[in-house]
Amino acid sequence: MTQTLYVLGEALMDCISQSDGTLRPLQGGSPYNLARAAALQGTTTYFINPFSTDAFGQGLKATLARDGVKTALPDTGLPTSLAVVQVIDGQPNYGFYREGIADRSYTVAGVLDWLEGQTPGILHTGSLLLVPPEHEKTKAIIQAAKRQGWTISVDVNLRPKLAADLDAYTAAVSEIAQLADWLKASDEDLALLGYTDVNPAHASKLAQHFPNASRIALTFGADGAYLQVDGASAQAPVPIVDVTDTVGAGDTFWGNTLADWANINGDAAARVTQTLKWAMQAAAINCTRAGCQPPSKAEVQRALG
Repeated sequence: MTQTLYVLGEALMDCISQSDGTLRPLQGGSPYNLARAAALQGTTTYFINPFSTDAFGQGLKATLARDGVKTALPDTGLPTSLAVVQVIDGQPNYGFYREGIADRSYTVAGVLDWLEGQTPGILHTGSLLLVPPEHEKTKAIIQAAKRQGWTISVDVNLRPKLAADLDAYTAAVSEIAQLADWLKASDEDLALLGYTDVNPAHASKLAQHFPNASRIALTFGADGAYLQVDGASAQAPVPIVDVTDTVGAGDTFWGNTLADWANINGDAAARVTQTLKWAMQAAAINCTRAGCQPPSKAEVQRALG
């Protein structure tokens, strides 16, 4: 039986710094990117947070509709959030504008009321919704959803520049990570959380820091990724492609991983190698494009031959 994916998180404009000093606005936000990536694989997907009635917000919403993502909560007159992105040596560096904006205008009661009208499926969150004090709303929603039988997916995706108090931020993220049934973290996330020996050779040991998660993905940038499903595990290198930038690569990776688990009946542990290979290829294709532009199912199939 297939499952539906519900995504709680930010939707914003990534304003990419250009060599001439101008900014190029591209649609983004980690959960937003993930919702698109999963829907492009044929997964029934909902994006929960509100969108602005401004041009950016309606453009974000239109792209979701084009890619097959459904929306949940009503639009708001608050503006769309912005992130200014400088790409240095192929790696994105972010500055965020997150006060008084559309995707934070949800309430715990409003989200839970909406979720109660749905059949429990996969509820994904993470990224900027884990930054204090926003994490308190996120934690309350996760805890209530778990009691209702939802499977909780969390992408740690730490953004330390947003934290007024880094220790409080990492403590909040660590607390929510322990509530996850399925978890993704990058090597940068793991290092910020205080773990040592953060490299692929110690992936299985690093996964032990999250004993409550039955499915764990750890990504190591150019050094590949590790996937663990109900005790079975696999590691894979990064496919060789001409990289434009890495914006949204992790979102595409985890979106395709969740899509595999949502779409395919059967033993996910037995498919761990296949799932990882597919997700890595999808992320690699995304890296050949400016900004986050996840591939379709057909594009990944062609790349894998």
